[in-house]
Amino acid sequence: MLNEKIICAGFGGQGVMLMGQLISYAGMIEGKEVSWLPSYGPEMRGGTANCSVMVSERPIGSPVITDDATTAIVMNLPSLDKFETDVAKQGKLLVNSSLIEKKASRDDIIAYYVPCNDIAVKIGNPRVANMVMLGAYLELTKIVEVDSIMKALKKIFGEGKAHLLDINRTALEKGAEAIRA
Repeated sequence: MLNEKIICAGFGGQGVMLMGQLISYAGMIEGKEVSWLPSYGPEMRGGTANCSVMVSERPIGSPVITDDATTAIVMNLPSLDKFETDVAKQGKLLVNSSLIEKKASRDDIIAYYVPCNDIAVKIGNPRVANMVMLGAYLELTKIVEVDSIMKALKKIFGEGKAHLLDINRTALEKGAEAIRA
């Protein structure tokens, strides 16, 4: 039974809120139960920003994730330090290895190291590192379809940013390839 509890965290401006929104919207498009709880505050530009996302087949009682996240997606070192302990045993930890040299300290979780920034630069846009990581996460979990993410992205971007859809799809594909490799 599907019941994913995801923490997305990183510096303000790295697109962690967008990652969470996209997973939530894609889940809604697919008829799943979802919640998205952003954590804003003084950390918006430069500090640690995060959001909690749940995708389930049954109604969600509370959007709060404490120490039972099925996955933590961390884009910077302060996020790794803060959220690694919140992952449930046998849960997943996705680490942006372009910015984080440190390895996971726990051996009861499964860690994946994805060089998101390096991949984003290679495909021509350093700002899509979050989408590289999202592609890696989708490849691991198959929680929602990439097409649903693209529909959600199109809705969020609007017509004014439609020209960015192709690079974002490429970033999703490169993130998935990084996990397959």
